[in-house]
Amino acid sequence: METRRVLDLDVAVANYADAIAWILARAARPEDRAWAVEAANTHVAALARTNEEFGMAMRQFDLICPDGMPLVWAVNRAARKASDRRLADRVYGPNLMLRTIEATSGDPQFRHFLLGGKPETLAKLTTRFQHDHPHTIVAGSYSPPFGPWPDDEFDRIASHIRNANANLVWVGLGCPKQELWIARHKNQLPPAVYFGIGAAFAFHAGEVRQAPAWIQKAGMEWLYRLCAEPRRLWKRYFTYNSLFVYHLARDHFRHP
Repeated sequence: METRRVLDLDVAVANYADAIAWILARAARPEDRAWAVEAANTHVAALARTNEEFGMAMRQFDLICPDGMPLVWAVNRAARKASDRRLADRVYGPNLMLRTIEATSGDPQFRHFLLGGKPETLAKLTTRFQHDHPHTIVAGSYSPPFGPWPDDEFDRIASHIRNANANLVWVGLGCPKQELWIARHKNQLPPAVYFGIGAAFAFHAGEVRQAPAWIQKAGMEWLYRLCAEPRRLWKRYFTYNSLFVYHLARDHFRHP
């Protein structure tokens, strides 16, 4: 998979078909090891640049897809030759989840596991996926405790995944917790493909509304979500969107 550098991330020059083919090829041979996949937006990219621990965690990820349109624009701008591939659209994490679930329908070798969120959110997700894709296997789910985890929580989670024989594990713990958790435990996790999937659980469970497609295409989904949840999101978006633009411009003038 070709990658291009955006801040401190090696972002894949990939569309949905590329990403799903990569994911399923590795999930089909789960005896190899744990694989880590991230759909990165400006928050992830700026945080990886400004927070050393998070930046080190992201270097443990095997596939980083351009979730936000600013990442797509940056990937295209990093092309060096006229013949280099350009991306027409992003690989949006929630859509990647749906398309991967759809792509595994009817194939018993692929088994999904949902990790994170409230028990009622996981119940809604499982019901929806079983209704929309009855031939896709959702092999299990687990809602970790709220707040600090007990010392044996990793062993409990790993046991749930292992007992489900899952090879596609969707981790919805919120950013940056999910990325740090995957990276920290990657060498001990049961073999599977692990996704840092963020708000996808809340979107697909119908608990949070997604921005209309035209707003997403314009790269303004952050503004839509900010208007919907201003108290929770204002600091993240204004801080990390600004940092993303600042560091991208700085990198450009250093390495035009």
